Amino acid sequence: MDNNSKQAEFKPYIPADKVMPEFTATAIILGAILAVVFGAANAYLGLRVGMTVSASIPAAVISMGIIRVIMRKESILENNMVQTIGSAGESLAAGAIFTLPAIFMWADEGIGANPSYMVIAMVAVCGGLLGIVFMIPLRKALIVKEHGTLPYPEGTACAEVLIAGEEGGTKAGTVFAGLGIAALYKFIADGLKLFPSEVDYEVPALPGAGIGMDVLPALAGVGYICGAKISSYMMAGGVMAWFVMMPAIKLLGGDAIIFPSDTPISEMGVWDIWSNYVRYIGAGAVATGGIISLIKSLPLIVKTFSESIKSLGGGNGDITLDRTSQDLPLSVVAVLLVIALAVLVGVPSIPLNLLSGIIVLIFGFFFATVSSRMVGLVGSSNNPVSGMAIATLLIATILLKSSGLNGPEGMVAAIMIGTVICIIAAMAGDMSQDLKTGYLVGATPKKQQYGEIVGVISSGLAIAGVLYLLNSAWGYGSKELPAPQATLMKLVIEGVMGSNLPWGLVFTGVFIAVVIEILQIPVLPVAIGLYLPIHLSTPLMAGGLLKLYIEKKKFKNEQTRENVITSGILYSSGLIAGEGLVGIILAVFAVIGLDPDISGKINLGNIGGLVFFAGILATMLLYTVWNKKVNK
Repeated sequence: MDNNSKQAEFKPYIPADKVMPEFTATAIILGAILAVVFGAANAYLGLRVGMTVSASIPAAVISMGIIRVIMRKESILENNMVQTIGSAGESLAAGAIFTLPAIFMWADEGIGANPSYMVIAMVAVCGGLLGIVFMIPLRKALIVKEHGTLPYPEGTACAEVLIAGEEGGTKAGTVFAGLGIAALYKFIADGLKLFPSEVDYEVPALPGAGIGMDVLPALAGVGYICGAKISSYMMAGGVMAWFVMMPAIKLLGGDAIIFPSDTPISEMGVWDIWSNYVRYIGAGAVATGGIISLIKSLPLIVKTFSESIKSLGGGNGDITLDRTSQDLPLSVVAVLLVIALAVLVGVPSIPLNLLSGIIVLIFGFFFATVSSRMVGLVGSSNNPVSGMAIATLLIATILLKSSGLNGPEGMVAAIMIGTVICIIAAMAGDMSQDLKTGYLVGATPKKQQYGEIVGVISSGLAIAGVLYLLNSAWGYGSKELPAPQATLMKLVIEGVMGSNLPWGLVFTGVFIAVVIEILQIPVLPVAIGLYLPIHLSTPLMAGGLLKLYIEKKKFKNEQTRENVITSGILYSSGLIAGEGLVGIILAVFAVIGLDPDISGKINLGNIGGLVFFAGILATMLLYTVWNKKVNK
């Protein structure tokens, strides 16, 4: 069955001919508040540990609690609008914190000055608007026409949460059971720190090799939703990095000191080898995988643009689209595009010129396309936005240097370009998940796109203040706020400006991606597994294998099989939601100085982490194949 047939057969939860409250004052206010809160909390988390948590499902759960329980209103589309607006804060924060702290660090070193509040706010808002603008023409191509091909795990999970909350009963109980269990687990692991949330082992028999697992419920849930095939591609990339490349570097390197490290390879641990060598290889592979993905998508993208232009003209009798097919008019999209580019290039305090604007336009659309398709495969949580930013910074810095813009001015301009591209990629990925949720529940795309604009403006104005607050409190690059991605971006730019970047490693990744494509294996999932630590791929693989077991298991009939698999998706959605909510709460605790850590008194160690994670997998079986209510 082709995609067109799947599209024709699909019916959203709320039919297109039914009109419900959606873009309301309640949704706008609540969504904007959540966008600010999630943006601030994720800024802290990302600067502390280098990762952010997806806000879509937590925003949806909070919205249901306020709108349905407290306000006694029933509107799934209104709840969906709240999560659409609220999740924009998380994605915008991710783009900002992965790059902008580099400027603050340079200022501390006496290179340039800190950017003003208004500069940060304008760059953040304009980057977010460009992410929205570039994603809108892609909606029909990626969300509608490839429905059934691209799973969009967080978007699907969020739709399941909203629908379960609307229907109540067993489905809602399954979601909220997962939510409660994951929330308790997350608090024990990362709040009380009863056991480490990352289990890590080196392999003595194979020097340079290592294995580990982030023993967190959300990763198992994402693995279940993605399935075994996609999870296995990521795992293959992780195995290639941690059991092939890293041992080879350790074996062949000896006592040599090889750039970019200043330590003999014989003295380096697995994490040193990964961060100094393999991560650059992974960045090259991810960038190449993105280029290959874009080339493959070009025919569909061109067709989608053509259809959008035709619909703008309103000719051939296609004047009225049904509610669930309406996007923002291309005239509005064009105005937003012009305004954002004009501000970035025309405001004197923003160090971007015409060349920078062209780079932003080209790379922005490119990585918006790549990000939107990639999160459809592996989810927003595994979207290597920082890898895209590295690829952009490499090329942008080279172009700026060749044009004569070097030194501190060129370095700051490169970071600003990277910031805008990073925000565009993060926003496009998050927005595609939101639009997938809306497609499943029957939302109006045009109203969701207006909601994204509200979220971008509110969180963009807030993130500037948050960055200044955190810098004043601890300073970037400190033990409290190591800002790992921004530190890497800083090193990349300094490396290019100083002509000392490890290009050999980058091009190794490029040609690994080419080999993978020649073998007709999906490049991006493998490249992502290569770029990210294997500790993220292993729990995804565990969730994927659990789903594979369920899919292969014999049931009474096909309906029972579907019930069990759906129950697993609902429970996995709850796991993602529970961990996300407590991750936000723990971030707030950290900011206000409340530390519930009891690891000094009780610590179960790595074994405890593995046992608890096995318990999470057991609960997933409990709510699927062992659940008599669905297995009948």
